[in-house]
Amino acid sequence: MITMCRNIRQLHNYEPPATNDEVRNAALQYVRKISGSRIPSKANQAAFDEAVEAIAAASRLLVDQLQTTAEPKNRDVEAAKAKARSAARFAKQAG
Repeated sequence: MITMCRNIRQLHNYEPPATNDEVRNAALQYVRKISGSRIPSKANQAAFDEAVEAIAAASRLLVDQLQTTAEPKNRDVEAAKAKARSAARFAKQAG
């Protein structure tokens, strides 16, 4: 089962680069969001799948062609920062 996070994450300028699975999962999340459907009906399944593949291909092309002079981000460091921000946000809400 594919899990869906709340936000589509940045995929550009990470070391190691975004995997095809990460790009496809972002495309899937995007299609779910704009279609308003987590699981499409049988009548809409083909259109849904086609949209996911088209968006994944376009996203992969974009991520591969983007250029930057910035140092690549470290996934573990960025994940730790996000976790700290989340902990701080929820601590404020609880208090």
